[in-house]
Amino acid sequence: MARLKPLPAIWLVSDARNDALLERALKRLPRGSGFIFRHYHLLEAQRRARFAALARLARARGHTVALAGTRPEARHWGADLAYGPGGHLVPAHSLREIRRASRAVAILLSPAFPTQSHLGEKPLGPLRFRLLAAHAAAPVIALGGMNACSARRLDWRYWAGIDAFTDMPPAHPRSS
Repeated sequence: MARLKPLPAIWLVSDARNDALLERALKRLPRGSGFIFRHYHLLEAQRRARFAALARLARARGHTVALAGTRPEARHWGADLAYGPGGHLVPAHSLREIRRASRAVAILLSPAFPTQSHLGEKPLGPLRFRLLAAHAAAPVIALGGMNACSARRLDWRYWAGIDAFTDMPPAHPRSS
């Protein structure tokens, strides 16, 4: 599971709400992007089958594939990276979590903007996002309300979205 390729700039994150649209979303992603498979809502056998199908499609488009789970699980399932605490791609919402991600290949910092995933939570906004990101020892991937427009607004190279490539009607104008 060595990282031989450069870190993708754009990532699609799976979620129960975008599951039915993932095949189309993976095809819409620019070649060589990243795909983070979470699907916590599925039982393990269903989750493994869904992962296998989506990973095949993602790899056919040159995407890097990450599995939400431990590094050994990701390796066992054939993923390129593990997503989660202690993984290669580590989610963070605070300075303390950023500092804990010392072994990360990249940190997903959220919520950058208002998002369905963190309803009612105050988003970081561009200034706080940049201040926190400056403390990271690894590249920071913006998550939360991210799409091509919000990535330009944030002026940030690395970003990930849940709804950005699925044509889902957002609950908020900047939903991820």
